[in-house]
Amino acid sequence: MEYETAGDPMTGLKWTHKTTAKIAEELQGAGIEVSPCTVARLLKKMGFSLRLNHKSLARVSQTPPEDRDAQFLHIKELRERYAGGDVPVISVDAKKKETVGLFKNPGVAWSQAPVEVNDHDFPSEATGKAIPYGIYDIHSNLGTIFVGTSIDTPKFAVDSIEAWWVLEGWERYPNAKELVILADGGGSNSSQSRAWKHNLFSQLAARHRITVTVAHYPPGTSKWNPIEHRLFSEVSKNWAGRPLETFETVLNCLRTTTTKTGLKVRAHLVRRQYEKGIKISDKQMDALPITLHDSLPKWNYTIRPD
Repeated sequence: MEYETAGDPMTGLKWTHKTTAKIAEELQGAGIEVSPCTVARLLKKMGFSLRLNHKSLARVSQTPPEDRDAQFLHIKELRERYAGGDVPVISVDAKKKETVGLFKNPGVAWSQAPVEVNDHDFPSEATGKAIPYGIYDIHSNLGTIFVGTSIDTPKFAVDSIEAWWVLEGWERYPNAKELVILADGGGSNSSQSRAWKHNLFSQLAARHRITVTVAHYPPGTSKWNPIEHRLFSEVSKNWAGRPLETFETVLNCLRTTTTKTGLKVRAHLVRRQYEKGIKISDKQMDALPITLHDSLPKWNYTIRPD
């Protein structure tokens, strides 16, 4: 079920499109005799939940189902191809921005007395905004989050990935000549962003001499991105009910996020100020050594050092 799992980054609930009967059938094929009812009980213990469809969307999906399903299959094949662990596969995304200050944080936490916070969330009383950009190492079950204090831009996203590579990636994968990135289709790592692709080339491919392969999740399917339910959901649970009073509080909450399955998280504060609207010219894009994949090239591509 590893490739068929999605999750809510805020509540931690997970779900799969496989039925309990299908899961039981696959387990029986592996020599494990189990009934669908037992599978349902085990799924509940693992944090999965039955989910209903809600008729609340007014717009029509921009992503045809056939493209969506084909991309899910492509990402599954990509992950299986690199399942050996010699090539790093990372899942990346920016988490919801958090207001830093003595403000109410949703959720509950055990304490001897309630924590008093401001009765109004006035932005003028905030220390600032915490912008977490996460890198989740799928093979190692390790997360690294760079907390920005400026704005979320493609430059900030690639700076974070490059910093991860310099601080951890190259040491964990000393023989790797390729990096695989799973990302959402929008935001600072948008599949349509020229700056995202150009910075990946200049800061990772060219500077560190590694080939970068990127696969984007289709619009509206970000909760299938592993970082959402393997890292961000655990962070949300860890700081639930705790006012994020200072940036140090944010970092401490991130660094103390762990799970029984071995997840560990590192966190770094980024005080660099970023600019919006940086343009990449047609000439720069034409010179980019990028290869669009035959399968859904709008979401899949490889950038090489030269």
